[in-house]
Amino acid sequence: MNSRPIGFRRAQRGVVLFIAMIVLVAMSLAGIAMIRSVDTTLGIAGNMAFRQSTLQSGDQGVNAAYTWLLANSGGTTLQNDNAVSGYYSSRPGSEPNWYDPNVWTGAVTLAPDASGNTPRYIIHRMCNCSATPYNGTCQDGINQNSCATFTPSTGGAAGGSMQVGASQFVGATQVYYRITSRVDGPRNTTSVIQVTILVQA
Repeated sequence: MNSRPIGFRRAQRGVVLFIAMIVLVAMSLAGIAMIRSVDTTLGIAGNMAFRQSTLQSGDQGVNAAYTWLLANSGGTTLQNDNAVSGYYSSRPGSEPNWYDPNVWTGAVTLAPDASGNTPRYIIHRMCNCSATPYNGTCQDGINQNSCATFTPSTGGAAGGSMQVGASQFVGATQVYYRITSRVDGPRNTTSVIQVTILVQA
């Protein structure tokens, strides 16, 4: 027979319910924190996937610019600026902020791909002055010989140096060009890639 007083049993009523409510609130907070953590992880993974997609689409801009350079090499076309084609015959005076949309007003914009990425490109001939042949003299009297390299002739008698500005070697002349490609994709994703290439003059 239970010998506890009736008053003691009444004092215990509701304690278990109070403890259960505390545990329930703690478990609810833990569940909310876990859901937020999973959502954040999925968001980061999704953003990385979008970023990777824009980097891959950047190759389209590089390829289109390279194709244009090959189609216009061999003559005097590449000696002068061609803003419509996104081409500039000298390097910029100072390095632009490539993430600034205003820098890309003279770029060539390609059609968006299946993922919604829009590539665009700008080409700079890496010479110190424009409207001048790669081996000419700039308006300030400085020789423009820092943007080309000379390969030796096929016979091998002219030497094997690839030194920049080594004009004494007879052979094919190649000029440096820099292609900058920017891709704007979903979720305000932006990627910028640069490639430096040599094209025969």
